[in-house]
Amino acid sequence: MNTHQAFPFPLGATLTNTGCNFAVHHDSAFPLSLIIFKEDGSYTEHSFTEEYGTIKYTHLTGIKEGAVYGFKIIKNEEDLLLLDPYAKALKNIPNYQVPYTAKQSWSLAQAIVVNDNFDWQSTTMPIIPRSETILLETHVKGFTLLNPNIDENVRGTYLGLVDPATIAHIKEQGITSIQLLPIAACMHEPHLLEMGMVNYWGYNSLSFMAPDPRYAISDAVTELKTAIRELHKNNIEVILDVVYNHTAEGGNGGCTFNLKGLDQDYYLHHNGNYTNYTGCGNTLDITHQPSLNLVMDTLRYWVEHYHIDGFRFDLAATLGREYDQFNPNNAFFKAIAQDPILKNTKLIAEPWDIGPNGYQVGEFPDGWNECSDKYRDTTKSFWRGEQNYLKSIATRLMGSRDLVSASRWPHKLPVNYVSYHDGFTLQDLVSYKNRHNHANGENNRDGHGDNRSDNYGVEGPTDNPRIIALREKQKRNMMTTLLFSFGIPHLLAADACSHTQQGNNNAYCQDSEISWVNWNLDPTAQEFKIWLSDMIHARQKHIVPIINAFSGSKRSHQKVEWYTPDGRTMTHNDWHGAKSLCLHLNIYDGEKELLIMINQSNIPTRFVLPKLTKQANWSLVCDTQYSKVKPKPIVFDYSLSPLSIAVFCNK
Repeated sequence: MNTHQAFPFPLGATLTNTGCNFAVHHDSAFPLSLIIFKEDGSYTEHSFTEEYGTIKYTHLTGIKEGAVYGFKIIKNEEDLLLLDPYAKALKNIPNYQVPYTAKQSWSLAQAIVVNDNFDWQSTTMPIIPRSETILLETHVKGFTLLNPNIDENVRGTYLGLVDPATIAHIKEQGITSIQLLPIAACMHEPHLLEMGMVNYWGYNSLSFMAPDPRYAISDAVTELKTAIRELHKNNIEVILDVVYNHTAEGGNGGCTFNLKGLDQDYYLHHNGNYTNYTGCGNTLDITHQPSLNLVMDTLRYWVEHYHIDGFRFDLAATLGREYDQFNPNNAFFKAIAQDPILKNTKLIAEPWDIGPNGYQVGEFPDGWNECSDKYRDTTKSFWRGEQNYLKSIATRLMGSRDLVSASRWPHKLPVNYVSYHDGFTLQDLVSYKNRHNHANGENNRDGHGDNRSDNYGVEGPTDNPRIIALREKQKRNMMTTLLFSFGIPHLLAADACSHTQQGNNNAYCQDSEISWVNWNLDPTAQEFKIWLSDMIHARQKHIVPIINAFSGSKRSHQKVEWYTPDGRTMTHNDWHGAKSLCLHLNIYDGEKELLIMINQSNIPTRFVLPKLTKQANWSLVCDTQYSKVKPKPIVFDYSLSPLSIAVFCNK
């Protein structure tokens, strides 16, 4: 041991030329020591020789890459092994038999010393502009496990994401950025373990910077880096869904995996109890310096050593909390904004939590794009046929400027979506009126009750051709609205395959065919997959230039006009009770023009096409009455079928 080589930062295990440095924040009354495991399972115990404030650290010579370690505390007269909060890799797949015991901790909390070197083969990060970004939310395992075109050896793994068949699908669909459900190591909730189930989605963080070994063949670190490198080679970004609002340790009486044993102040407390603003038992306190450091250090690690392009923050309002209040100018947001590594990444907020003042849509600082539940609810309600949503759908089409001014675009473009991991898939939105979550083991009480869905006559699957045709049309209506709205479109990977979760709108614990994407497509599903791909490419060609022109200081030079079907400019009275309208977007006096017609009524509606600014012809981009994208010229007027949307551009 050579104490003169020891250093307090960075925290965690850091290899040196002669060994390894170990550093940890420790501010609890429990005595702390370092455990180094031998290959035969025995171990040696070491004291921390140095202190720097609350940082305990030491340097051990001879420790090499692959060494296994943990931190021991004595709690309730038992030796409990803690997982390093800065662990870069886990020795074992996280699991335990309820109740969690000190004995089990000695297997669960083993971390691996990692060498951060990796051959990135000169790849660079894609840096896709926000206006061109198409987000595809997916689960590492569920996206590839059942795809017969993928090498069987890599299905359901990190490497399955970059199998040639997966890459081909992503590029064919026109996806620019895949948003992975949490891949930081997750621990399953006790009630799931008791039922023999898992937290499939991964929203229960055990370690913030160790990739979950569940999705690796043998080496999660190398395999994940390889996957990201290959995606970057194909100009595809990787966005990580991260969970910094709570951890898997739960609330009062919960397990002690690491933070509880090192410093109780990692978490918010009220009157000695864990504050539960997340619905998961505890809430991380980002006003506490070690907590803020942990979040910032691990975010930087993902970017520096995994080349991650951005992050989607689960329950992000928690990160802006100063106890019961949300502050968009708090230390976390300021730290991100000034950080030379993080400020260039994409930052996506789920802008709420369940605590007081927890709904903060539109309140995040510049540089943050926010998921818009208002867009989701409006789009579903409008196409389901609910009345008095015409003004609202118009607002959402134009980028929800009631929430964020276009002067703050593109860096504040909303993230628009219809379906997400939580809730119905697109197929289920048009197939079920009610949730069917019985497989979750909670008597169908879990999951959202406000689905704004319909089955159009039959609950679930049907052979009725009329119902199938209407369901497919409604899927096209919602996707066309999504792709031709101002914002960043967020798509659910399962939707391209018309995947059904059998009416389950909360499949967080379903590591089963309920969640795994079904790649066995019937002709109707195959037709929709091709249509969606064509529409994504049409968006990039037609609406992206419009979004760019309407962003920032250039927006004042552009024109927006709303028309009634007979070609009149919409008046205040026209908005009340109307079921049809036409949106005309014009940049630079006719350099590019776009027309969007919407008919929510149950009868065909004839629209008069407005005159183009410059001599040209309107050309139909798509009409959701049809299952194929069929561009064709249109001159004077157009009859739009009931419950349809059509898009036109100038030639």
